[in-house]
Amino acid sequence: MSKFAKHNKEAAEDWLLSYADMITLLMAFFIVLVSMSKIDPNKYEEVQAGMAKDVGNREVTKPLQDMKSELLGEVAGAGVEDSVDVGKDDRGIVLNLASGAMFKPGSADIRPEILPLIKEITGTLNQKRFENYQIEIQGHTDDTPVRTQQFPTNWDLSAARALSTLKLLGDLGISQARMKIAAMADTAPRVPNRSDSGKPYPENQAINRRVEIHIYPR
Repeated sequence: MSKFAKHNKEAAEDWLLSYADMITLLMAFFIVLVSMSKIDPNKYEEVQAGMAKDVGNREVTKPLQDMKSELLGEVAGAGVEDSVDVGKDDRGIVLNLASGAMFKPGSADIRPEILPLIKEITGTLNQKRFENYQIEIQGHTDDTPVRTQQFPTNWDLSAARALSTLKLLGDLGISQARMKIAAMADTAPRVPNRSDSGKPYPENQAINRRVEIHIYPR
């Protein structure tokens, strides 16, 4: 090969160096973006499944979607859709259980009527494919102050209800290493407790009195 031909070949391939540099910079940029972002596991599953189907023409497992579907079926089967609902947030699945269905009034004593549903839910969460999912149990109240000897504040009541739920799930076979609790009192209402003038909304207050079970990847 002549020196002229060799020189032309090297010049023609110079763009590869620039292209490789650009790809490297783009990769570094996206790594930084991912490290700074908060990944929504529900959206991640949807994107992953879409890419696998469109690019590789294959199906992938969607454990969060499967879990949600199973929990929805159990709630529907128990006929308690008015007091229990299944949703999702940016961490995973959220199971909302109304305090009126879970506990006796003003107490952390679990109603026996709810036990069949809790057993079904526990059976789902204990499946091997879900064993690496964390379970966070949050106790919530409305904004009406609680002042009893057993529960001097809303914080005490919400903590006791979360703890009662944790103990029940533990008794039904869920490892306590997977669980944690949080007392929220009236700090995170789903809907407004009162109007702007301070008039209480009883139906909204009933919605805000609840236990939330958050299930998300560890």
